[in-house]
Amino acid sequence: MENTPPAPPHTPAPDAARGRVLVVDDDPTVAEVVVGYLYRAGYAVDRAGDGAAALERFAAARPDLVVLDLMLPAMDGFEVCRRMRAHGPVQVIMLTARGDEEDRILGLETGADDYVTKPFSPRELVLRVESVLRRAGAGAPAAEGARPLSGAGLRLDPVARSASRDGVGLALTLREFDLLAFLLRYPGRAFGREELMREVWGWDFGDLSTVTVHIRRLRGKVEQDPARPRLIRTVWGVGYRLDLPGEGAASEDPEGAEGPEGADRTHVPEDPARTEGMDRTDHPEAPARTAAAPAAAPLPPVRG
Repeated sequence: MENTPPAPPHTPAPDAARGRVLVVDDDPTVAEVVVGYLYRAGYAVDRAGDGAAALERFAAARPDLVVLDLMLPAMDGFEVCRRMRAHGPVQVIMLTARGDEEDRILGLETGADDYVTKPFSPRELVLRVESVLRRAGAGAPAAEGARPLSGAGLRLDPVARSASRDGVGLALTLREFDLLAFLLRYPGRAFGREELMREVWGWDFGDLSTVTVHIRRLRGKVEQDPARPRLIRTVWGVGYRLDLPGEGAASEDPEGAEGPEGADRTHVPEDPARTEGMDRTDHPEAPARTAAAPAAAPLPPVRG
């Protein structure tokens, strides 16, 4: 990770700041570098070295976003994230050690908006912060994007940011809401994970397992039986599709597409390198009658 002089002790004036970020990391070197880059990018930055201090800073001055290390003393990042989210929505980017796939997946399932693996490029982290805050702070959508969306008992109001199924409210995170709204706008159309990442997250790069985990979380909230999804379908060799009853959208394999443990057998990843961290139930062995799509070249690592 590249180095840079530490930020001055004072944060930018409120009218000059692009947002307030809380950096939580017990490694002083990492924290100084991250704080320095964010400060120079125009953010007001606060810092904490452990979970207890992070919760105190959070209560004293609610940040727009938290850069949160998972490996903290006494209280880990998962618990810190849960406690912060208990007080209201806040954007969270988690920092994880390279290769800790389970931690990355759990971080997303806890509700993190993004994660970055160590060692990382501070410039990339700044881009991730900008992307998450831009998405969270987007104004009320106009025209088509502002109209209520409904189907299969689901109802979403993009302006009020409210969602329900069969009249019962759904507790969706920011990304889950945006993902479901996007799929509801285009029922019956299959989208690849790269396309969903670009259209919903606003990213042109990133780990595609982010999409997979959010699809799994969303299924758990909108499907009657998440183990046998009938609304958000996996399309083999492509990605995902929202099927609405009566809309003319056919399932991939209505006579046994799901495996014995609820796995949707209509999807197989094109390239194992692109599926690190995927939900293992999303890609069991494919039906022999279907040909795999050609593999896409992996994206090069981003380094500042």
